[in-house]
Amino acid sequence: MNRIWLPLIGCLLSATLAAADESPQANDPETRKYLLDRVDDVAIAQLYVDGFEQLPLNDKLLIYHLTQASIAGRDIFIDQKYKHSLLLRDLIEETLTHADGIDPEVLAEIRRYAKLFWVNNGPHSALTSQKNILRCSPEAFTAAVQTAVDNGADIPLAEGQDLAGLLSSLQAVLFDPKFDAFVTQKSPEDGEDILTASANNLYDGVVSSDLEGFEEKYPLNSRLVKKADGTLEEQVYRAGFDHVIPGGMYAPELTEVCKHLEAAIPYATPKMARALGLLIHYYHTGEAVDFREYNIAWVDDKDSPVDTINGFIEVYMDARGQKGSWESVVYFNDPAKMAMITAFSENAQWFEDQMPFDPRFRKPEVKGISAKAIQVVIETGDSGPVTPIGINLPNAGDIREQYGSKSVSLSNVVEAYERASSKSARAEFCLNEEEYRRSAKWKSLTLALEVNMHEVIGHASGRNADSLKVDPSIAIKEYYSALEEGRADLVALYFIGNPKLVELGLVDNAEDLREIQRTAYEEYTRNAMTQLRRLPTSTTIEEDHMRNRQMIVHWLAANTAAIDVIEKDGKTYYQVIDVDGWHDGVGRLLKEVQRIKSEGDRAAAERLMEDYAIKINTKLRDEVLQRYEALDQPAYTGFVMPQLTLVSDPQGTPIDVAIDYPQDMEAQMLRWSGRVK
Repeated sequence: MNRIWLPLIGCLLSATLAAADESPQANDPETRKYLLDRVDDVAIAQLYVDGFEQLPLNDKLLIYHLTQASIAGRDIFIDQKYKHSLLLRDLIEETLTHADGIDPEVLAEIRRYAKLFWVNNGPHSALTSQKNILRCSPEAFTAAVQTAVDNGADIPLAEGQDLAGLLSSLQAVLFDPKFDAFVTQKSPEDGEDILTASANNLYDGVVSSDLEGFEEKYPLNSRLVKKADGTLEEQVYRAGFDHVIPGGMYAPELTEVCKHLEAAIPYATPKMARALGLLIHYYHTGEAVDFREYNIAWVDDKDSPVDTINGFIEVYMDARGQKGSWESVVYFNDPAKMAMITAFSENAQWFEDQMPFDPRFRKPEVKGISAKAIQVVIETGDSGPVTPIGINLPNAGDIREQYGSKSVSLSNVVEAYERASSKSARAEFCLNEEEYRRSAKWKSLTLALEVNMHEVIGHASGRNADSLKVDPSIAIKEYYSALEEGRADLVALYFIGNPKLVELGLVDNAEDLREIQRTAYEEYTRNAMTQLRRLPTSTTIEEDHMRNRQMIVHWLAANTAAIDVIEKDGKTYYQVIDVDGWHDGVGRLLKEVQRIKSEGDRAAAERLMEDYAIKINTKLRDEVLQRYEALDQPAYTGFVMPQLTLVSDPQGTPIDVAIDYPQDMEAQMLRWSGRVK
């Protein structure tokens, strides 16, 4: 698994909206406007890029074409996430762009829904998995759409279908919170099959028992369909080759992606050009062996200053943990922030040798670890607008062991969260002033250390038992993603107080190190409580990163004396009372989690998740919601991406790539879908 998310995503100060009328100073981090909008529990912020203007023209042109490839493929993920999403987007965007005469209150509600849709790439939340609904009446929405049609809106209709029939078919999708309620459910409350309980578009008519004995040829890049005769068909995402390999799912979009990747190759380094060529080949064939060859070539390219992540990669959205969601990230090196992450990659073998788990599961030789701080230019599909702050790839364990991996820390994303963050939530959930002051002083450095260790020495560590003949994700199934994210977190938490950090120059002295360790444990423990505010109506946790944090904190609470639950003035607080005990517990849990992964022990993974990670303490959750309501803070953030424009001379020769910051989610999304220029 490749991601770390900001533990308390979206702690943005609503008062910052007062600055909305100030002219932005895009080149001055101190005066930039980060927070653009607030929609329900979502903040919308601008992502800025430092250093782009100073890049060589060659790198700018490379980034431009890679960015166009990112935009060209985004509809693939929107469709993967929910089968009605592209139709919903057309309906909503056509209504918004033909809005003359629509009742203002109804139009405002349609716009609210649209913003949530754009941030989450569909009607379901990127974090909670739950569906957002329209809050006007079906009759009011029908009237609004009819007005838009009268104004010239082009609403897509199936053959023989009229507007009334279309809207009737979508009524439950738009207005019923119980219909297709969760995009992913790995632990349905009523015992329903995990595939039919999940509303994503990765399966059609398939239940888990149908897969017994079925060997998938295209596990990452296919949609699995049960045909009328009961057999299973893999509908492959691929562009195809004329007269050789037929095109598959989203062939036109993948062809367009390939066109932009081909345009990027002349500006790439030789190793990057080779990797891009293999990626293009894979998109045409769809074959797993070709994706493997691309990943090996991608890992081998450790020196290119510009890079991209592009493909069917992460499996979080699939309840089985097998189908890859399409995503794209384009970025370049951030030398100013490189020292910390490089220190971990250069000393990865030392950390591997000190792991608390069985030596059988350690790598005798850590190979090919690349780690960089980066400036992100664009993230689409499963990576944006809601974005991680750290990434490690590839996911295939055998490639990691034989060829290595790449880790990146998303510098400008971290900065954007930090610049727009509020201190009020921290003050609300810290037990006392001492804990608050410690958090305020050390939180940024603590987070940076955790992110880099999570990615570089966390995900990249460990090896499988010789007896395990399949990838652990196949053996552990729906519990694997949360287990692996927990394993990477545990590695970071285990080493956060290690004197090696002082030796490497990452922390000034032993006294500061002790404070940072305590801060890390206090922040992590509090987060197990505060993250519940993202789940206002659920009784179970479905998102893997949230599961892994619950698993760690609740295991420590049950198996050590390091955490105490305090009631003070009618409020609940989680307090770390024994730092050394917390650390020792992390070592014991990491030892077991690594064993589970290395041996593919699904039963043990299930016990960990069922006992400590999945069920929500609804009484505590309701208290947390009430406390956050008084703070009036969003739960998570979606980003407006920078806009690149190709600049050419009168003869049509590219002479520059201009970057600007739209500061408007609606304008960007309508431009990307071709509805505005």
